[in-house]
Order: sequence, then C-alpha cells, then structure tokens
Amino acid sequence: MAQSEGSTKRSSAAGGWGALKSCGKHLLGSRAPLTGARALLKANQPDGFDCPGCAWGDPEHGSSFEFCENGVKAVSWEATDKRTPPAFFAKHTLTELRTWSDYALEGEGRLTHPLRYDAASDRYLPVSWDAAFAEIGAELRALEHPDQAEFYTSGRASNEAAYIYQLFARAYGTNNFPDCSNMCHEASGVALIDAIGIGKGTVLLEDFEKADAIFCVGQNPGTNHPRMLGDLRRAAERGAEVVVLNPVRERGLERFADPQNTVEMLRGSSRPIASHYLQPRSGGDMAAFRGIAKIVFARDAEALAAGRPSLLDRAFLEHHTAGLDAYRAAVESTSWEAILDQSGLTMDAITAMADVYLGAQRVIATWAMGVTQHRHSVATIREIANLLFLRGHIGRPGAGLCPVRGHSNVQGDRTVGINERPPAAFLDALERHFGISMPRRHGHNVLAAIRAMRDGTSRAFIGLGGNFLRATPDTPVVAQALASCRLTVHIATKLNHAHLVPGAVGYLLPCLGRTEIDRNAEGKVQIVTVEDSMSMVHGSGGINKPASKELRSEIAIIAGIAAATVGSSAIDWAGFAADYDRIREAIAATIPGFSGYNTRVRKPRGFMLRNLAAERVFETATNRANFSAEALPAETEHQIAGKSKDTFVLQTFRSHDQYNTTIYGLDDRYRGVYGERRVVFAHPDDLAEIRDRLGERVDIVGTHEDGITRRAEDFRLVPFDMPRGALAGYYPELNVLVPLSTYGEKSDTPTSKSVLVTLEARAAA
Repeated sequence: MAQSEGSTKRSSAAGGWGALKSCGKHLLGSRAPLTGARALLKANQPDGFDCPGCAWGDPEHGSSFEFCENGVKAVSWEATDKRTPPAFFAKHTLTELRTWSDYALEGEGRLTHPLRYDAASDRYLPVSWDAAFAEIGAELRALEHPDQAEFYTSGRASNEAAYIYQLFARAYGTNNFPDCSNMCHEASGVALIDAIGIGKGTVLLEDFEKADAIFCVGQNPGTNHPRMLGDLRRAAERGAEVVVLNPVRERGLERFADPQNTVEMLRGSSRPIASHYLQPRSGGDMAAFRGIAKIVFARDAEALAAGRPSLLDRAFLEHHTAGLDAYRAAVESTSWEAILDQSGLTMDAITAMADVYLGAQRVIATWAMGVTQHRHSVATIREIANLLFLRGHIGRPGAGLCPVRGHSNVQGDRTVGINERPPAAFLDALERHFGISMPRRHGHNVLAAIRAMRDGTSRAFIGLGGNFLRATPDTPVVAQALASCRLTVHIATKLNHAHLVPGAVGYLLPCLGRTEIDRNAEGKVQIVTVEDSMSMVHGSGGINKPASKELRSEIAIIAGIAAATVGSSAIDWAGFAADYDRIREAIAATIPGFSGYNTRVRKPRGFMLRNLAAERVFETATNRANFSAEALPAETEHQIAGKSKDTFVLQTFRSHDQYNTTIYGLDDRYRGVYGERRVVFAHPDDLAEIRDRLGERVDIVGTHEDGITRRAEDFRLVPFDMPRGALAGYYPELNVLVPLSTYGEKSDTPTSKSVLVTLEARAAA
C-alpha cells in the first residue's frame, strides 16, 4: 500500500523491538529515565503501585509483571522531571495557551502549585490551599441549589478518592456525577445489569488460560490494553480460536512479538493472534452475532430432527434463563438479507464464526468502545450475551462475558458510588452509617451536565482528574458551557485544555500522581486501591518523590473542599485525609463485598469482589439471565451513508502514542503514521476517488442537521485496510464532529464510532 509524506511502513507485529525502542524514547523524553525505570519495576506489584494506564486484570497467581508499552508511557509521563510552575503562567495567557496542542500543553510537565484564575491578566496566579478551599466552599454554598453543581470523575481516581468525593457531593445535596464511564462503557453496565443482574463482566484473567474460543469485538488491545495481547497470544498458542471483529485491521490483533521472549527478540519473529479476522461495517456487530445465533438455532433443529443431542445447553437454559422463546422467534424472523447487509459480512464469514462457537466447550466474549459507542450499543451487548447463554457460557471456568474498561479504575469508581442514579440500598446504607440524609433525585450524567451548564441551570463544575473539554463531544459547545460557569475547579497533575476555559472563579489544584509517595502529617505512607476489569481489588502505593512539596493527594484536596463546604460536624473529613484506612472502613460498612477491606487488600494480589452472576446467581427481575428479543436497528449509520456516495461514517480512535485524551507522542507505529495527528484513514479505493475530487488534504464536515456547523480542518488522507464508506481518525481532534444530540439508546453514550460526515477540499493557504 502506498505511503504518503509523514508515513512509513507499518510495524509487522505488535510489541517487539519497536515497542522497546518506543519505551526508551519515552523514558529519555521524561528527562528522568532512571526514576521512570525504577518505578516500572514496581508497577502492578504487590508492594508497588497500580499502573495508571489501563484496567486489564492482574493474575491471582505469581508475579504480575508484564511488559507493557503503554504502561511505560504512562509512568514516564507522570514521573517526568519537567515542571509547570507559577512562572510558566506568568509568561503565558490562557488565550495564548488555547492555541497550543494537547501534546504541547502536557509536555510542559507536572503542575506544582495551587492556582487561581485572574480574569484581568488572563493568567493563573498562585494561591494558598486554605484560601482556595475557603473560596470554593463559599461559592458552592452560594448556589441556589446543590443541583447547580456538577461533580465529574476521571477513571484514574482511586476507590478512596471516589468514595469520599461521592460522599461529599451527596452530603452537599446532589447526585450530579458526570463520569468518564458515561462516555465509554455505560452501555456495558446498562446491558449487563438487565441481562445478568450486574454491570460487570463474569471472567477472571485465569479464564483466558482455559477458553477454547475468544471473540474479541470492537477493541484494539495493542494500543489500548497491551497486556491483553500476551493473554490472547498464549491462548492462541495452546490452540484456542481467537475471532476478531473489527472494521479496522489492527496490527496488534494480527501478530504479537513478546519483548520478554529473548529467543523471539533475537530472531525478530512474532506469533499470530487472530485465527479469524472479520471486518464488519461500523455498527454491524449486532447483526453479525444475530447471524451466528441463526445458524446455531438451525443446526440445533437439524440435530434434534435427526435424533442427535441438542447443541444448546438445555439444563442451563431451563434453570437459569428467561425469554428464550421470544429471542428465538426474533432470530428466526430476521432475514439473512438484513443480517448480511447490516453486518457487511459474507455468509461464509458468519458460518465460520458459528463453526468456532459450536466447536468450543468454553467461550469468552470480550469487547470495548468499538461496541459501546453506537446508538444501538446496549442492544448489541445484549445480543452478545444472548449467544453465550445458548450454550451455557456463563458461570463456569474458561467462559463468560468480558467488557474491557479503559482507565485504570473506571470500574472501581462505579462500585464505590460514582453513579448519578444510585441504588436506594446504597443511599440507605450511607444514611445509616453517617447519620445524614442523602439526596434521592437522580442526577446528571455527562451529556446532561453539558446541557445544564450550557443552558445556565448548572453553575459550577468540579473535575476530579481527566480532560473534560477534550474527552466530550461537540468541543466548542462544551468550551462555552464550562466558560459560562460561575465556578470551575480542576484537580489535576498536568495542564490540559479543560483548564483553559475557566469560569468566573476558576481554580487549578495540583495533586499527587499514582507513582508518588503519599505521606500523612505523621509520616505514615498511605496506600489507595483500585478495581480492575476482572473485579480484583488491589492496593497501590507510590515510590517516587512528589513532583512538588505543594502537591496534595486527591483525597486531601477533596477533604479540604468538603470541610469548607459542608463542615465537619457529621463527617470527619480531616480524619479521612489523615488515614485512608478510615475511608476503607466506611466503604466496608456501606458497600457489600468489602468486609475486612484493610486486611484483605494488603495481601498479595488483593481480593476479588464477589460476582454473583459468575456463580449463576442472577439478581434480575426474573432471578434469571434474561434474553433480549430486540430487533436489529432499522438502519445503521453505515446503511444511511450508503445512500449517498459523498457521505461517510467516521469513527474516532486512539493513536498508538496516546491513552484517552493524553497524548504521549505524535507517532502511530502500528498504523504507519509518524510525527502528525491530523490524518484521516480511508479504504484505498475510496481514498483514490477522494483525492481525484478534492486533493490530498481535506476538511471533514458533520452532516447532523441541528443548525450547528461542525468542521475539522486540514486533514491528510491515509490509505488503510477498512470497509469502503468508512473513515477513521484520532480523538480528541475529531470530537468537534460528534454531536451532543446523538447518543446511545438507554446509555446516553456519545456515538463516537458512527458519525456521519462529508469531505470538502482544503482551501489553499
């Protein structure tokens, strides 16, 4: 495939020497390579810290140290010796900084002092912690109603920080908890709660060692959770079938070279991952799984007619499920014409997947945001669960459902109460333990919070980590919403674009990172805890010297704001900040599954939260695993776009030098792009036609008809192996094209994987 300027040949495999060279580059770029290397030896260790990158699980047995390129990037990014002190802000106005790239802003290094926005000079100025807490508390108390405040949470926050954060907001009087999970895996939680009674997966990492088949849907582990590649490779090596469904052909799912395998590194060899790599149209996964089920039902009927045993797990279906007949009727009434057109797959491809499914005794289905960021994501996940139910692939070794979360503690934050729709039992427990009433009215998720700030019904925004402006859809609308607030507060380690649109009163409060030592006033080293995608809870204690003596932990900052806002008569906020064991005691007293928290989390590997669905106990309305009989979507965006030769379906994704909105570098080695990010990928035949009409560089224009013009300017066209009619490119640059008004049914998740766009010629400069 021809390469253009700024591109070179793609890596032949994930991992390998390219990964090692990249790690060296990022460690040296941090200007603290020895500190970073030392820290890496303690990443994901029983006596070390949890990697601030992805949420892929750690095994219960043995050492969990595994090479992970993204882990190296995350650690070196945080352990850098670069600093962004008050003197930096004395040189640069916020107006100027808004012209900088995301990469340039975070490249300035760690924030060192608490800062307050000064509108007269358009700069952040240093402020004392006590003054900051006092004014923030006064501003929150001055709001007309607590529901005028939004409390955002990033998935990097620990269980302890998230717990006292939700406790503070509820003591203040609101359930407004817009959370990063609203933008990524909300559909998984909604779908799985209805299907199996819990919004989590049902597998352990050890199940990947026992599975006969793994369906890997809508995810790119090579970039997003590289340690997963090792588990997939080991599964493939022992003969498990790995079936990949992804519109874009990702290198990490094709081949993987293990950087810890000396012989393999010396030979320059690699091993295949996928036994079957299928490229459905964007949004076509539900139809693909419906097609597999259609074949399964047909073959089961043939087996029974011939007097052979059923292909279904009749005992499981009879004793543990509800709704099978309605689902089977829905499948049999769905035409093959609809399935093939919507999925974009051939009959042979779907038959091959059905053969794998029927030939396996233990099946895992795993997915990520390629599934969750569509209008019909909830229905798609229900369809995946339906298929696993048919042969009883729930609640036994080597089988189950496995949504792979993004940031390291997205799942834990929800477990400890970051939820705009909290269960009544949880609020009851908080009231009993703390002796104060809790708000019962449902609060705002991310999209509702944006609308409320935009419309002026919310007047304050508190951000516990993250980059709210760049992670959310409709970037200019969100910027206007934040800037219109009376109060904005950001708790962060580095500068990002969300900090550059402050409210009338704006604070930027620097916190400790996951890799840094956290001592209380008596010198005791504190630990925090996180929960991974496999429901394992484990401790994390930093080992590096803090970037600045002025830094405070997220917990200490939340406690300081809480005390200044609601007082300490009912809740001892200072006590929580002084000893995190007290927070864990409160969690154990109010959330099932955490009894003995402080003891259990100090054991190697921590402990697993009980998952009743994994025990075939389903806490649903029927007390069974529920089939869904939902019809296929009337049309996917890909089918809509197919009616016009000028309309495309755009999906946003990460580059390889990126994690969420954090940009570690400007390379995407696995896709062959170097030194730039303003690129748009297209099928080679589509690209040739586009170039003939529009030239080498284009503007991407949204087609959503709501009166808002959405345009991403000056992107270079790059050929890639993907379906015709599809485009792909990086967020956050392309988030300007994702409409606030398009979102997942039942999940409210932005539809970032299915945006309708057209292309226009880039005007000459």
